[in-house]
Amino acid sequence: MADTTGGAGARLLLAYEAYELSELARAAVPVGPRELRPDGTPRVPGAALADAAHVLAAARRLLEAAVVYERLGGAAWQLVGDVLGVPAHTASERYAPAEARFRAGTPEAPERWWRAHVRRAPGEAARDLDDWVLRHADGEADPGPAPVSGGLP
Repeated sequence: MADTTGGAGARLLLAYEAYELSELARAAVPVGPRELRPDGTPRVPGAALADAAHVLAAARRLLEAAVVYERLGGAAWQLVGDVLGVPAHTASERYAPAEARFRAGTPEAPERWWRAHVRRAPGEAARDLDDWVLRHADGEADPGPAPVSGGLP
């Protein structure tokens, strides 16, 4: 998988965005031992809201990555707009910059370290995701030994 600006690279980045969203959402499930006051209200006002805002931001990045992946696969802006329930020009205005950044290989912010990892070592990044999927398999379906890397060219 040498070309990380093509469809396989976009799909790998989509997988990483889904991974990050999943991890953020999973972290919001447990109730910490000192999280609540005796009356059940939060000890740290705003903490749950901040966590939810991080999950929402990750969901937006996942959607952006999905648009880029679909566009690299030939999806027209009309299709993107139809799926998102917005006019094609709105979809284009909203997501064309992300597509252009991806195609150009523009470096991401430091907190997006894994995007650089995907570009630098896509095979290793895919195997990292294989490991993550296998650790989180719920037993309903056998994901196989390479659930991410096995599907990439």
